[in-house]
Amino acid sequence: MIQCDGLVKIYKASNLEVFALQGLDLSVESGELMAIIGNSGSGKSTLLNMLGGLDRPTAGSLTVDGKDMLKMKEAELVRYKRESVGFVWQNNARNLIPYLTALENVELPILLSGRRKRLRALELLEAVGLRHRARNKLHQLSGGEQQRVAIAIALANQPRLLLADEPTGSVDSRMAEQILDLFRDLNRQLNLTIVIVTHDPLLAKKVDRVVAIRDGKISSEMLRRKSYDEELRELEAGGAQEESHVEYAILDKAGRLQVPADYLQAIGIKDTNKVKLELNEDRIILSPPDEGA
Repeated sequence: MIQCDGLVKIYKASNLEVFALQGLDLSVESGELMAIIGNSGSGKSTLLNMLGGLDRPTAGSLTVDGKDMLKMKEAELVRYKRESVGFVWQNNARNLIPYLTALENVELPILLSGRRKRLRALELLEAVGLRHRARNKLHQLSGGEQQRVAIAIALANQPRLLLADEPTGSVDSRMAEQILDLFRDLNRQLNLTIVIVTHDPLLAKKVDRVVAIRDGKISSEMLRRKSYDEELRELEAGGAQEESHVEYAILDKAGRLQVPADYLQAIGIKDTNKVKLELNEDRIILSPPDEGA
């Protein structure tokens, strides 16, 4: 579904050039449910904007759903945003029109596509558990219900890819969990590829793959040890809870590796840019440099 190779994005402000992405490589399979995490300024939202066709890469290659995002003309880009991708924002004001009902908000993008709007809109509200709130105006809905309406809108064009930017950032933890469960259900029922940008650690418990971005590159990935359903069954049976994911550092094509800062601090490496490297049978050992190195 998504293939990024050496992706670079440079923003220019006055006489300064800011590298938001610095040669990022990423592959996402069709039907995956994954999260992208990273500190503010790491490049995760920049990547999401480019996947959604809202911004163009400076260099490298980016293919989404078989479409070359660097070579698209403006008309093709508009068609891509209308037909291939759905977007859910943290700020509901970007998703919803406040003076319309929940049903009318969902009908609007369907009307633009020329499909039968009323039946399809009701089906989408049913899918997000809000058919009974179809006639309610937005001020009559909770923050979590508004976000569910936003998800229904994002599904209105029957996209193959759903992008969500901090979708749980404006709701409480209980509602955040319900929204994430909804993403899992949509992923399985519709075979929908879903990419969620977040800093919410709760997501690591819900998705199968978590990609961490640091300084404009993929620094590590966390992959689920067992399926989410298997973990739930074990917990219900009273089994011991183990760490849900295993973390892998990512080697770039030049063999470079970003080691997490807390790992380096744990072995006493600080105030230096050097580590001692040793090959011990089938292991590579990193240790603090010798005195004076």
